[in-house]
Amino acid sequence: MQKKLIALAVVALASGAAFAQSNVTIYGSVDVGFSHRGDNINDHVGSQNAIDSGLSGDSLIGFKGVEDLGNGVSALFVLEAGFSADDGNHTENGKLFGKQAFLGLTGGFGTAIAGRLVAPRYSLLAATDPFADGTVGRFNNVYSDTQTANVDRVDNAVAYVSPSFSGFNVTAAYSTSALWQEGTFAGVDNDGDLRVYTILPRYTNGPLDIGLAYQGIRGKDSTKDAKIKQWTLAGSYDFKVVKLAAFYDSYKDQDGFASQALDGWTTTFTSTKDVKLKTWGLGVTVPFGKHAILASYNQSKFDWHLDGKSKQWALGYTYSLSKRTNFYAAYSDISNDDGTNDAKRGTTVSDANNYGDGYQNGFQFGLKHNF
Repeated sequence: MQKKLIALAVVALASGAAFAQSNVTIYGSVDVGFSHRGDNINDHVGSQNAIDSGLSGDSLIGFKGVEDLGNGVSALFVLEAGFSADDGNHTENGKLFGKQAFLGLTGGFGTAIAGRLVAPRYSLLAATDPFADGTVGRFNNVYSDTQTANVDRVDNAVAYVSPSFSGFNVTAAYSTSALWQEGTFAGVDNDGDLRVYTILPRYTNGPLDIGLAYQGIRGKDSTKDAKIKQWTLAGSYDFKVVKLAAFYDSYKDQDGFASQALDGWTTTFTSTKDVKLKTWGLGVTVPFGKHAILASYNQSKFDWHLDGKSKQWALGYTYSLSKRTNFYAAYSDISNDDGTNDAKRGTTVSDANNYGDGYQNGFQFGLKHNF
C-alpha cells in the first residue's frame, strides 16, 4: 500500500486513471507490531522491546479526489495524515497532513502539483527496495542519516510529471524548503530554506521498472554555500517466480557543509573536505501463493573525517491474510568496519517510523491493514 501511495504522489500521477473517480475517497492503513533491537553501539545500553506503530509502513488516513473541469482537464488533491496507532499521536512532528498535502491539475499535458510532496528520488528507491523502506530491513539504514542531508519529503514544492510514452515519463520537482529528518537544517540563514532540484526519467513497462534520479540541494549561511549533489540509479525486474532489484547512489556534499551543520559536528570539524557517500544494494522477493520471502544486502562507504563501510543484510516474510491485511516479519543486522566509528556514523536499525537509537540488529513482526 505504501509503495502505491508514494507512486501516487510523484511518479504515477501522469496516469489519469489514478484519479478516475469523481468523488472524494477516504483511504489509509493501520500498522502495529512488536519490535526487538539489540547490540547497541553503547556497551552500557541493553536491548529494547516495544509495541510500535508504523513498522512496515506508515499508519495514516488519507483523502483524495478529482473534479472534471472539462476539455480533458481535471483538478486533483491528496491529503494524508500520519498517526501512531499504539498511542494515537500525530507523526511528522505533529503536522496534520504531514505525509502529503498537494493540489494540482492533470490532463493530456501531464500532471502538475504543488504542496508537500514525497521527494521523487526517495519514491524511486522505496519502490525498488523489497522492504519498501519499512521494517528493520529498510535500505535507508545504511545512509548514515546523522551526517548527510537525505531528503524524503519537501515542503513548498512544485512537481511536473510528463505523460507516459510507451512506459517512459519524466518527473521534475523544485522545492524552497527541504527537510532533513523532518527537522530544520542547522546553519542556514535564508529562513531555514534549502532549495531542492530533482529530475527523474523513469521507464516502467511490464516486468521492468528503472529510473535515474538527480537531486541537487542548495543553501547558504553567512560564510559559504551548501552544494549537495546526488545521483541514484535504481530498478527491478519481475520474473513472476522471483523479483530482482538493485540500486546505486552517489552523494557528494561540497566542503562538508551539511555534515558540519548537523548534530553538533560544527564544533568538531571545521575543515572544507568534501563528504562522499557511495551506497548500493541488492534485493530479492520470492512470492508463492499468499506468502513471500524478502531478502536484501545494502552497503555504504563513507569518506570524510571518519571513513569506513556499513553493511546490512536483511531477511523478511509476509503472509496475506486477505487482500487488505497482511502479517509481516523481518530481521536485519548491521556491521560497521574499516575504521568506522559507530557512534558517529549513525547506521542503526530504524524502520518506517521509529529511529534505531544506536542498535545494530533488530527483529520485528506485526500486522498491517489497508482500508
